[in-house]
Parts: sequence; C-alpha cells; structure tokens
Amino acid sequence: MANNTINTIIVCGAGTMGSGIAQVAATAGFKVIQFDLNESMLVRAAESIEKSLQKFLEKGKIGTEAFKVAISNIHYTSDINECKGELVIEAIIENKEAKVGLFNQLFTINGPQLIVASNTSSISIDLIAESIAYPVQLVGMHFFNPAPIMKLVEVIKGKYTSPAIVQQIADLSILMQKAPVICKDSPGFIVNRVARPYYLEAMHLVQTGKATIEQVDAILASIGFKMGPFKLMDLIGLDINYSVSTIVWEDLGKPLRLKPASIQKDKIDQGLLGVKTKIGFYQYEK
Repeated sequence: MANNTINTIIVCGAGTMGSGIAQVAATAGFKVIQFDLNESMLVRAAESIEKSLQKFLEKGKIGTEAFKVAISNIHYTSDINECKGELVIEAIIENKEAKVGLFNQLFTINGPQLIVASNTSSISIDLIAESIAYPVQLVGMHFFNPAPIMKLVEVIKGKYTSPAIVQQIADLSILMQKAPVICKDSPGFIVNRVARPYYLEAMHLVQTGKATIEQVDAILASIGFKMGPFKLMDLIGLDINYSVSTIVWEDLGKPLRLKPASIQKDKIDQGLLGVKTKIGFYQYEK
C-alpha cells in the first residue's frame, strides 16, 4: 500500500482528539503540523503527546529511536499560513460553519489537490461538502478516543467524495496501524448511531430512579465492557457526547427513544464536562 505522496499531515485542533491524531500520524512516520489558534492548547498538546509516548516507551511498545523520531516529526503552530501539506485532518469544534471556513482557508493555501478529512462524530459529510470549494476532496476520517490506543477508524464516503480518496484514506489508516471501516454518510455513521441507546438508556434508568450511576457502570463493566456508559461519557466529554446525541436525534426526525437526556444537559449547563473539567458524572483528582 502506497500512501500516494502524503508526506505531511496537517492536524487542526490541539485538544485531546487532535493531539492524539497528531501522535498517531507522527509515530507512523509522517511529518505533522499541529495547528490551533490557542497557543496554550499547543503547549498542552506537546506535553500530552510526549507524556503519552513516554508511556509507550516504558511499556516497550516503541523504541527509543522511534520515540525521538515521533517527537521530532511534529511542528506546532498557531499560524494557518504554515499549514502546508497533502492532507488535513480536522478535529475542531462540532460546528459545520467552522469546519467549512477552515477547509476553504486551507484550500486557498494548499490548492485544490489538498485532501481534507473531517474527524466529525456526527455532522453530515455531505452537508460540509456542499459548502466547500472542492467537495470531491472531502472524506470523513473518524478516530475514537483515545486515538493512540483505539484501533477503529470510520472512513466516511459522502456522495461527492472521490472513490480514490476513500481508498487512499483507508490505506493510510492501515499505515497508521488502525483498522479502517468504510461506511456511507448517515446520521451518527455506524458507531455513534449504534451507541446512542447505550448512553441514553443508561441515563434514563438513572433519571427515573431505577438504578444509580455506579450500579449501571459496575454491571456493564462486569459483563465485559471496557467501561460503563457514565465513565465513558466523562472520558469523551459530556458536551461532545450530548452534541452527537442531539445531531443524531434531529437528523432522524426526533424519535422519542433517541431524545437527549436532561441529566446530561444539566451537567453541561453547570460546566461539568467530565474528565477535562475534573468533574462530570464522577469527580476526578485535580
């Protein structure tokens, strides 16, 4: 599998997902430009990536030389004019207009041959494509948190996406030691569509007093789930998880069974977003 001249990957967004994707790409041997307008986010991303790679080194998953190469492969910048490469993977806020604006800026800088991949959890690839300069160049490349560990990548083909680009991104995912699944554009794609009842039914049980948060998580963990739904929502971020639920619910015609949970919205309104704010459904050490 050739990477078809993808040498430099621009990763936009230096949050948990963006920095994780940057680490994955750098470890796979690609030059990476990690872009974020927020300088402090870039500092945190650099610290987070080095800490994560250090753990991989200590566990013997990478060698000393690979550790050094991965670190050196990443350039951090808040200047969008430095974002020059063959592929961009965006992991910014879940807002269509923000993604469209970013892609069009990057097309201006890089030209129409740039491949633009969105890590969106639930926004329609087709809707984004309809507002960008070169819709055939857009593909979904949905990683899962934490990106350096989770193997699955959903490669989403929109109705405008070049089939050659879909295959190129699937091949690239394998080069990154990921397991790609190609799917069509639809609300929530595959994983987030299937996962809605996992979260929503769990919150319904708690909201109606049928069980506690701890009971639900303990029972599901006991039958083989890596973690229960409440711990998982805290890890993902309650705001992100709620946004996905809302988009899927609205795009499917607002069925009652998929209505977002008020107990989750209440947490968000209080600024309690999970691990990233040190408190969500659970409290974490500060």
